Amino acid sequence: MTLSVLLKHTFPAFAADVEFSAPTPGVVALFGPSGCGKSTVMSAISGLLKADEAKVVLDGKVLSDLVPADRRVGVVFQDGRLFPHMTVASNLHYGLRRAPKANGRQRVGFDETVELLGIGHLLDRKPRRLSGGERQRVAIGRALLCQPDLLLMDEPLSALDATRKHEILPFLKRLHDDLDIPIVLISHSIEEVAQLADTLVLLDQGRVVAAGPVSEILARADLPFASSINAGAVLSVTVKAHHESRWLTELDAHGASVFVPICPEPVGARMRIRIPANEVVLGIKAPPENVSTNNMLLGTVRNLRETADKTMAMAEVMVGDALILSQLTPDSVMDLGIAPGTSAYAMFKSIGVQVF
Repeated sequence: MTLSVLLKHTFPAFAADVEFSAPTPGVVALFGPSGCGKSTVMSAISGLLKADEAKVVLDGKVLSDLVPADRRVGVVFQDGRLFPHMTVASNLHYGLRRAPKANGRQRVGFDETVELLGIGHLLDRKPRRLSGGERQRVAIGRALLCQPDLLLMDEPLSALDATRKHEILPFLKRLHDDLDIPIVLISHSIEEVAQLADTLVLLDQGRVVAAGPVSEILARADLPFASSINAGAVLSVTVKAHHESRWLTELDAHGASVFVPICPEPVGARMRIRIPANEVVLGIKAPPENVSTNNMLLGTVRNLRETADKTMAMAEVMVGDALILSQLTPDSVMDLGIAPGTSAYAMFKSIGVQVF
């Protein structure tokens, strides 16, 4: 079960040559700078762009052979685009009316969608009486009720402030966890990508720079954002224990124990964490005692790369089966003698770990 995309198209000032595939169901994130071709790819998938060459295949069905109306692709735009004269309930029912009736299949029902997105108390309101986050949740609900085989989301959080973004992110996570509908997500936020995506496709100037599992792509030291604040390791973890007297939760990260501020999830719960590379300090001797760092993990340097301007180095450290990144200066690399194969302690504060 895969989504595969091949696109070639020339604009007056831009040429796109994109090819990638991703397992389904799951979330595919398209990530890159403005103008890199993310929206072009989404338009080709939906059929809104008549490309010079395009082939889009979803689970064996060649979508690119179909007109847009027959592709069963739902689209959620940045601004929601709800009908202002309709109530929330009417907007949602509009989605149901657009669902294909031929085979009688209904992937998601009205009540299920309302509960999933937490919008039951909004049904009688009109869009002007909704917050930005509420409007986006209703727009997602309307798209789901069209019974799509594929959901496209074009930066659904970009028009929201930080508070509204954190309001809607849990609902997007529920889409990922509770539904079997593949999703293609355009995002400029590493936090969104780390929390939601299964596959990450990095684009630049109309080309695919890298594509693969999000944990692998975000941890690669050879990619452009390795020298930026976006660099960091994304790990799937399990809650191992709560140390209430210390106000810490211990997580099992592929065999490594990572401590974070105490969280409410029960023992055995699965989640994701992100460890920013600029939070990780490396040491080659036994770590000091009586310091404020809760995480001191012994691992082996797998790879080491310097930026072209020699101002920063990125070390990939394997701790058990967990891959952790550390940003450091070339001077520190020389001083500590860090090289592939070197044993090193990866040290970082519990409060520096992002828990999703």
